[in-house]
Amino acid sequence: SFRLTAADHAAYLAKVEASGLKPSVFFRDAVVQNKTQIVARVKSSPERGRLVYLMNKASNNINQLAHRANADNLAGVTSEATCARLLYELEKLTRLMKSATFDAD
Repeated sequence: SFRLTAADHAAYLAKVEASGLKPSVFFRDAVVQNKTQIVARVKSSPERGRLVYLMNKASNNINQLAHRANADNLAGVTSEATCARLLYELEKLTRLMKSATFDAD
């Protein structure tokens, strides 16, 4: 069994009708004799999934820090130099995290 959108189902039925075959025979022939190349996606490892989850959480925290630093800078609570240094460190951390996700699998 498989699901199709209404439009895809109508196209499928039109092809079945044009073939003169029963739907099950048409489908079987399409699957068995079709020369379509199937490319399976590589499933991510559980470690990569966990890493992506942790990176997402860390990214949210990084965004909150950047937002707070910007708000404090605009309010005059922190200096321009402090804000620039924090931004530099956050960008460095972001690059490190991106590199870790690319190297995970």
